[in-house]
Amino acid sequence: MKTRTLILAAAVAVALAFVPMFGSDVMIQFGINALVLAVLAQSWNILGGFGGYVSFGNSVFYGLGTYGTAIAMTTYNLPFGVGLVIGVVLAMLGAALVGVPILRLRGPYFAIATLGLNGAMMAIFSNLPIAGTNIGLVLPLTRNDTMFYELSLALLVACTLTVFWISRSRYGMGLIAIREDEDAAGTMGVNATLYKVTALILASIFTAVAGGIHAYWSTFVDPASAFDSTLNVRMVIMCVFGGPGTVFGPVIGSFVLSTVYEVLAAQISTAAALLFGVVIVLAVIFMPRGLADIMRDRANFTLRYFIRNIRENRL
Repeated sequence: MKTRTLILAAAVAVALAFVPMFGSDVMIQFGINALVLAVLAQSWNILGGFGGYVSFGNSVFYGLGTYGTAIAMTTYNLPFGVGLVIGVVLAMLGAALVGVPILRLRGPYFAIATLGLNGAMMAIFSNLPIAGTNIGLVLPLTRNDTMFYELSLALLVACTLTVFWISRSRYGMGLIAIREDEDAAGTMGVNATLYKVTALILASIFTAVAGGIHAYWSTFVDPASAFDSTLNVRMVIMCVFGGPGTVFGPVIGSFVLSTVYEVLAAQISTAAALLFGVVIVLAVIFMPRGLADIMRDRANFTLRYFIRNIRENRL
């Protein structure tokens, strides 16, 4: 990766850190949502982008992080930091226990299995008294949006640095080999099961922390919001839109789509979701490799670029 790109990314991160000092309350709240979504998309990128395994179950780890933090703070009166650790441990255990059998599946079978996990986990927490059953849990109120913004930004930076390490490491090369041809990777000595499970556990850590931060910020948790399957769909869309298997693609895609959705919601209200979907469909048709592909090959970014994508994907 070019030094110029890294310097620009560092400058953007520093600029974002100063937003709470000059931005309005609405901008800070939008920033928290956008940063959390960017973390989720970047976390999904670890296994989905580099490993090629399309998971619809990462929202399970988000829910475990959410409930781990909420239960620790409301039931046991533990500090927020301890709650985050408990949520991360729950998510890691869940990823390890589920990853070994589920990651033996491939393609659509893996995607369907992960989607079923989300519904099963929602049903379990809906019947747990310690989790407030269907009613949910109310966390202590903290009016400190700046703290949540800075925490979300720090988490995104940590997640992106991890993805950067993956992209330059032997471990990342192993994940890419699995994505391209898992059987061939196995013959070359890549322990596919170990690589995939560790990638899932790594993704679960950042996803769970994001869930814990958002839970404390919103001050309310229930099964429907904690294990929302549409949240996982948004992770996938934002990662694919930005460029899966890249370092900055998921972050850029998250920021762009979050901004587009907010603008549409403010201007058009009820039709925002419909128009948002149209934007995504057009993006997938005309640039299936994401925004990162355009930025990487700016010299050839012409009408022929879009025509080539349509022909290559037979659309």
